[in-house]
Amino acid sequence: MLMVLSDEHKEHLGFLSEVDPTVVGEFGRIAVEFLRKGTNPKIYEGAARKLNVAVETVEHGVEGLMYLLTESCKLLISEVDFQDSVLVLGFSEELNQLLLQLYLEHRKEIRSILNQLSPSLPHYDNLEWRLDVQLASRALRQQVKPVVTLKLHLEDNEGVKRARVLQTDPATLLHLISNLETALAEIKTNHCRRILRNIK
Repeated sequence: MLMVLSDEHKEHLGFLSEVDPTVVGEFGRIAVEFLRKGTNPKIYEGAARKLNVAVETVEHGVEGLMYLLTESCKLLISEVDFQDSVLVLGFSEELNQLLLQLYLEHRKEIRSILNQLSPSLPHYDNLEWRLDVQLASRALRQQVKPVVTLKLHLEDNEGVKRARVLQTDPATLLHLISNLETALAEIKTNHCRRILRNIK
């Protein structure tokens, strides 16, 4: 699968062709460090002074390189697809090989960092339900008032289990079921499948 780069991204990465390959390697190290610990403006300022360019140029170059590496890792593209994706940038063969080497060296670490950054959402474990019907009260001798009580058991990624108790009337429950079925039907469409494939 080839990665599609926007014009803005190509412009940010274009700076890499103007600097020495050792500088590109250093930018790669800074980009991975950026993912680990966050941005550090002092590093950008120091690099900008050494290269005699604006701080924004260095910042855009590092962020562009970081985006290239993270998107490649998200999509798990092969070596050949990575090389084909960076061909559109018009870099020299030496620079293309250096970018490929950066990608291959840091691929596992970047995927690990991205997995840690993804939100830890609880997922379904079990469901208990009960239907209660009130047939009469002191004020109303003939009434039918059904209530559905749901106990939803959830488990998070660390294995911690918790339960949530929900109560609703059958009409609201039917409406909820209808909306969930619509959402499930939507996720099976080709458009949603393409989006989900790119997210993973």
